[in-house]
Amino acid sequence: MKKKKRNILLSILIGAFLLCAVAGGTFYYYLFAPQFHPSKTVYIYVDRDDTADSIYHKIKEFGHVNKFAGFQWMAKYKDFNQNIHTGRYAIRPNDNVYHVYSRFSRGYQEPMNLTIGSVRTLDRLARSIGKQLMIDSAEIASQLFDSTFLAQMGYTNITLPSLFIPETYQVYWDMSVDEFFKRMKDEHERFWNKDRLAQATAIGMTPEEVSTLASIVEEETNNNEEKPMVAGLYINRLHQDMPLQADPTIKFSLQDFGLRRITNEHLKVNSPYNTYINTGLPPGPIRIPSKKGIDSVLNYTKHNYIYMCAKEDFSGTHNFASNYADHMANARKYWKALNERKIFK
Repeated sequence: MKKKKRNILLSILIGAFLLCAVAGGTFYYYLFAPQFHPSKTVYIYVDRDDTADSIYHKIKEFGHVNKFAGFQWMAKYKDFNQNIHTGRYAIRPNDNVYHVYSRFSRGYQEPMNLTIGSVRTLDRLARSIGKQLMIDSAEIASQLFDSTFLAQMGYTNITLPSLFIPETYQVYWDMSVDEFFKRMKDEHERFWNKDRLAQATAIGMTPEEVSTLASIVEEETNNNEEKPMVAGLYINRLHQDMPLQADPTIKFSLQDFGLRRITNEHLKVNSPYNTYINTGLPPGPIRIPSKKGIDSVLNYTKHNYIYMCAKEDFSGTHNFASNYADHMANARKYWKALNERKIFK
């Protein structure tokens, strides 16, 4: 009798053990075994209007999931619909459900690269940011042209391009507009360190004025080695109280950046950016200058040139001159090349 009871008890224990083993195995399989098999790390973007169902769809579509039931069990148990966090989330090859669910439910998002380019207009900047971040381009634009907000930042919409330092920054995809501008201001202050501020002071310019001149230099040449030469030429003109006579400022005044030949008619445009009519620097940058452009002004080449003309070989570089006669000789070579190529505007 006792032996029979022991056998029954042993059977119950074995059955319980097997049941626990099966339950544990099932639990492990659905939550901790690799269930996601993308060929490489993929990123899921959770926007403001996403729901649990739309997130499920994105994960299943891009995550190459074997079994998704474990994720849905956890989502139901943990009330995922009330704990949705916007952001950019990674799913890696051989990820398990527990780790993936934890990232989404706790907001453990992956940073991303945000590129601020050396663009010509604030509209283009807004569009570029809108394509990269969760922020809509209209949200960015509303701040870029909000005079009250800009005054709080210490800028106007004319000087604002000097705030931005073109670079690739690591940020979170769902950063807010305020967070974006704070980051840009922090990066601006980091770039304009004591050494650069001292260099700007030494040449009698504010950081905004350096950026303004740098923006003209960048429009004049794409050749990095030539940029300090061009900067030195314009600084010579400023010191002699000569008009800068920079063709890129005419294009900016006309908002016609495709012009290849500036005519006398173009030079008559009534604009504070017309550096043929007005002496000194224009009111603000004509584009967002690059770090290289800014440093080219701060470290400009000292020489006696006050004239330059695009080379007739259309290499994008210039012939420089210290007197008008030499400059006109260079100009005639360039005009001849334009005529030969039938470039009249």
